[in-house]
Amino acid sequence: MQRALALLAGVGAMVIGGLVVAAEPARNCKDCPEMVTVPAGSFMMGTAGDHKVTFAHPFALSATLVTQAQWKAVMGKNPSEFADCGSSCPVENVSWDDVQIFILKLNATTGKHYRLPTEAEWEYACRAGAATTYCGGNDPNEVAWYESNSGNEPHPVGTKRPNAWGFYDMSGNVWEWVEDCYHEGLGKGPVNGSAWEQSTYPQYTETCLSRVLRGGSWHNVPQDIAATRRSAEDPSVRVHSIGFRLARSL
Repeated sequence: MQRALALLAGVGAMVIGGLVVAAEPARNCKDCPEMVTVPAGSFMMGTAGDHKVTFAHPFALSATLVTQAQWKAVMGKNPSEFADCGSSCPVENVSWDDVQIFILKLNATTGKHYRLPTEAEWEYACRAGAATTYCGGNDPNEVAWYESNSGNEPHPVGTKRPNAWGFYDMSGNVWEWVEDCYHEGLGKGPVNGSAWEQSTYPQYTETCLSRVLRGGSWHNVPQDIAATRRSAEDPSVRVHSIGFRLARSL
């Protein structure tokens, strides 16, 4: 088995959960996030577990939340209310609209095509093939910064235990913007892992009134940082408990 893994590494492949997938380079630039490849597969999404989503192809997701240093390298300034937390802390106080500008600038600099993850991609990566309460386990203190252990502030990324696929802080630290428009239920959503862009209200067909947030934050109680917990905000809102991570199609 070790020889087989070594050979796979030599041709740019890796094994996750028994599946052989293409390996994503760790970083595309000095200030880019480290990306982890998520294998193709299927899972049952949501609290009810009755919405099956299938990913025909692997995709890449950043191992950690985007940091204050990474944001500043692209945008030139740090908008975070918790700037004193340090450069390795998650950037926060950024709107969904702000994140789209960040992504455009990052892509122009790197020549790559970063984007926000879809809600389905986010939950699939969070669960990592398991049925745990939180992203990476059943004990929130092991995997998350939240109300009981955060000291009422965010913390540097990657300081809690990652989940089985190598993702940190998917529960707690800061809420995470995803690409989708918010819908009350998931039953009529896409089954291929794409973003649900259709507006909930026909009279607003040109835009989304709110965008989905996942994961919970440093000031939330345990039920609000659960793997299936969903929330939403106006895409123009900036809050000191909301940040994001990046995705890429492969």
